[in-house]
Amino acid sequence: MNDAVLPIDFWFDFSSPYGYLMAESIDAVAAAHGRTVRWRPFLLGAVYKAVGGQPLTSIPLKGPYSIRDLARSARFLGVPFSMPQPFPVPTQHAARAFYHLEQQEPALARRFALAVYRDFFVDGHDISVLEQVLDVAASVGVERAALAQALAGDEARARLKAVCDEALALGVFGSPYVIIDGEPFWGVDRLPQIERWLASGGF
Repeated sequence: MNDAVLPIDFWFDFSSPYGYLMAESIDAVAAAHGRTVRWRPFLLGAVYKAVGGQPLTSIPLKGPYSIRDLARSARFLGVPFSMPQPFPVPTQHAARAFYHLEQQEPALARRFALAVYRDFFVDGHDISVLEQVLDVAASVGVERAALAQALAGDEARARLKAVCDEALALGVFGSPYVIIDGEPFWGVDRLPQIERWLASGGF
């Protein structure tokens, strides 16, 4: 396959506010340049455990700035945003649900992912709760009982673990993390560079 038609990989954690901002933009940016996006939720906690790290909002000095920057960045991008509480939260249920849905219907999995992000960063619901994730899935047309049964099995857990291992092997250390033909871009503030890269074929 020619590199020019490879999908863009968009790595993110559902508890990442900057990941949410990227999620609202990345598909349109890619489509404007004839590209598609492969959404790849993973667990930042697994990365932090492997390489060290902690949520940005909990870091002294950087924390208060990041909260201000998030609200400003959302306004700049024209994206609705409200800092949820509690924050951050575990996101394994949402990530496992995504990969289960993706195996059946990738477009549905993407709609589910955006709905989860908006449920957390716009409506302020706690997406660490399995019942809430099932509610979001049902809102986009997923059969709730079937999804609950799938998430209770070992296959969903093993799939997400394999994805997290893949992220570490690729050097993914934060969210959002976009890879275009092997070139990594970390952070929603890299959107202008991503657009230039796609338009020019690299620089």
